[in-house]
Amino acid sequence: MTRTPAPSPARGWLIAAGLLSTGIALLHLAIIAAGPRAYAYFGAPQLAPMAARGSPVPALMTAGLALLFAIWAWYAFAGAGLAARPPLLTLGLWVIGAVFTARGLVLVPELVALGRDSASVPPRFAVFSSVSLATGVAYLAGAWLRRRA
Repeated sequence: MTRTPAPSPARGWLIAAGLLSTGIALLHLAIIAAGPRAYAYFGAPQLAPMAARGSPVPALMTAGLALLFAIWAWYAFAGAGLAARPPLLTLGLWVIGAVFTARGLVLVPELVALGRDSASVPPRFAVFSSVSLATGVAYLAGAWLRRRA
């Protein structure tokens, strides 16, 4: 019989972080399946020609990222009490949150660029940055609230 963890303010944030990370991991697997145009659309145009030529490099790199995001999801779910505890859980939550947040802060110059000339930055890039920022905030909020629990 498994025990359901008691609700805590951190739990909701970390579940959200885990779901976002899982979604990002699945998106990366879908990019591999979709092929060269997906690499270009999602911000890796340099990988599109390699994928079109049949090189395994883009798929291996993208699969590696998917695995990384899946591991990060594990950290979030473990922090929420829903998965086995990985090594260095607390530090991991802080570092993962910082990485996502740093990536998400690219949103600021993207919005400035969009305000000046929408052709310089595809609007979808601002969406990608927003998701990253939201994911980072969820990890950091969960880590912050978890330390007080």
